[in-house]
Amino acid sequence: MHEPIESKPRWARRKDARPQELLAAALDLFVSRGYAATRLEDVARSAGVSKGTLYLYFANKEELFKAVVRESIVQPIGEAETDFAAGEGHSADLLRTLLMRWWDKVGATRASGIIKLMIAEAANFPELMQFYNEEVIVRGNALLANILARGVARGEFRPVDPAVMMPVLTAPVLMLMLWAQSPQLCAGAPVDPHAFLSAFIDNTLRGLRPPGVPEGAPYGMP
Repeated sequence: MHEPIESKPRWARRKDARPQELLAAALDLFVSRGYAATRLEDVARSAGVSKGTLYLYFANKEELFKAVVRESIVQPIGEAETDFAAGEGHSADLLRTLLMRWWDKVGATRASGIIKLMIAEAANFPELMQFYNEEVIVRGNALLANILARGVARGEFRPVDPAVMMPVLTAPVLMLMLWAQSPQLCAGAPVDPHAFLSAFIDNTLRGLRPPGVPEGAPYGMP
């Protein structure tokens, strides 16, 4: 009579999936508990692996957090940079596409909770704030500023200082992400993210419309 075959541990069955499962588990715990309260053993348990297995991929909690940010936020920024470099057409279209895609790929996902985490815990972990500033904030702001500068140079936007206009664009989007993570901050009815962004982008593009282009004239995507 043959001995029953014992099932292998979960982490032995899915070797190739380990890093992604660890990153997904870490993202959930970082967002729900915060950086300080998240323990590596809890991440490992949530991913169905041992703590020792986690250390095969990530040396410590800081490196795990950086990997989560790079996977969920920095990667979409890199994709947008590539698309912008090859982008053609009206700068208004590029700006609209960038902002809407940022919401779909980051704002509407669990990753939006990282922004709330950084606001809450940056003062206690300055090294993480420096990392986040260099890899997320600086690159994201530069991408927006480049689209604005492109529009001005091509006569598609009125003359504006991209450095001044860039935070005007980012602040409402960041606020929308905070609302998504903390619905109780919204006064009255819940905010419809796509309706909010559509109205915001329309108003922004009206403000960027160059002199001499009438209100009813074609201007980017309808």
